Amino acid sequence: MMQTLLGIDLGTTGVKAALFAVEDGRVLADAFVDYPLYHPAPGWAEQQPEEWWQATIAAIKACLVKGARQQLQVCGVGLSGQMHGVVLLDEQQQVLRPCIIWADQRSDAQCRWMTERVGAKQLIEYTSNPALTGFSAPKLLWVREHEPELFARARTMLLPKDYIRYRLTGRIAMEISDAAGTCLLDVRRGVWSQEVLQALELDPALLPQVVPADTACGTISEEVAALTGLPSGIPVAGGGADNACGAVGNGVVSPGLALVSVGTSGIVLAHAETPQVDTSGPVPRVHTFNHAVPGAWYLMGVTQGAGLSLRWVRDNIGLPERALERWTGVDAYETLSQEAESVPPGCDGLLFLPYLQGERTPHLDAYARGGWIGLTASHDRRYLIRSVLEGVAFSLKDCFSIIQEQGLTLEQVRATGGGAKSPLWRQIIADVLGVELVTTNATEGPAFGAALLAGVAAGVYASVVEACERTVRVVEHTEPQRAAVYEQAYGIYRALYPALKPIISKPVSF
Repeated sequence: MMQTLLGIDLGTTGVKAALFAVEDGRVLADAFVDYPLYHPAPGWAEQQPEEWWQATIAAIKACLVKGARQQLQVCGVGLSGQMHGVVLLDEQQQVLRPCIIWADQRSDAQCRWMTERVGAKQLIEYTSNPALTGFSAPKLLWVREHEPELFARARTMLLPKDYIRYRLTGRIAMEISDAAGTCLLDVRRGVWSQEVLQALELDPALLPQVVPADTACGTISEEVAALTGLPSGIPVAGGGADNACGAVGNGVVSPGLALVSVGTSGIVLAHAETPQVDTSGPVPRVHTFNHAVPGAWYLMGVTQGAGLSLRWVRDNIGLPERALERWTGVDAYETLSQEAESVPPGCDGLLFLPYLQGERTPHLDAYARGGWIGLTASHDRRYLIRSVLEGVAFSLKDCFSIIQEQGLTLEQVRATGGGAKSPLWRQIIADVLGVELVTTNATEGPAFGAALLAGVAAGVYASVVEACERTVRVVEHTEPQRAAVYEQAYGIYRALYPALKPIISKPVSF
């Protein structure tokens, strides 16, 4: 029988399960099951953990059914997932409320209080990161302030993929690369910051044991085996945050390598041998997190509305393309991208700010808002589409430039995520960054990275680096062609946020 590894990626729109060959990382079977995202109020974003769980069970079962004819032996399971969500469990390990996920922006007041309470400088010293609305700690404080009776019943806080691991194994723990995004972890030392917990008056018992990404953290229970068809007793790795697993799945596990990922959000991530922190301003503009590679870290810039912006276009402007997709099966994103190809670089002065869900890098502004600037009667729908692709690329350039300022030498940039499947979008990003982009065989980036971590946990690979050396290969190159055109447009883009901040960066109430 062929040895395989199961990678599970708990994303924002759905869960992906995929089986990979141990020998070369080939995808042998995969399945995707979606679930809803709820917006109870403007700027809020929540999901139901039970819906994650049911989707995960369905995805695993579908994946195993697809692979049944190939006589596959699953050796281990790895998990990746969206960062920063807050799953609260009571004394009986039952979920108390919907998970407040990474995209939620309601906790701005708690961020300010947390910063004042701990001290801005001290918070950076303790956790290597400022308090941001995207992070877990402010969300936890929001629940304590606004839902005190519910909070009093809370006994455990878990992150999304760690909750799924608990359901698979019965073991409660929090993996280190995900824990780094809570703003409660001492990122340098890899332990919970007692100074921060004490200042915030949070009970340390709320936080589970921190575990490595590449070691076994429980085994598949008999109950789950019966539900899914997985063998009971196989190891489940600690796993990793989606971005850390995306980096592993693309081989970004050594110095000189960086990752550009275009999913719902967009990230630029660079491997670091030491926990470097951006000290150029009052707060770091990029995050410093623990990597899924033991003893390593990464610097990461985030733009909140990458693929989210294009999805908004598809759902609100691309209605003919969505109808065509239903009738013919042709992907609406592909059709929109083809329309945008006929528009010249720079969109004749039309620029898009992708701040549909606030913004992290470099503005750290929960109230930032998006929009088109420079619209004229000569622009048509094609320009709107292409300007969104370019605006997201400019926001990635913001992240890329700051990471370079930290002194990291980036010898190769690897592209991943749904947006990276578009040749046009890859070309625009290469042009805007002014560097060659490469893609790898890791078509299932985070799920693949999670599977490789499972391989280390199961003893199939000696280390994460060895796992990547055996399985990850560069398959395509995209060279920059119009860097000069975009350099000029990027200069104008950078001037827009500070000019518009008094208007677009404050709560709106009429």
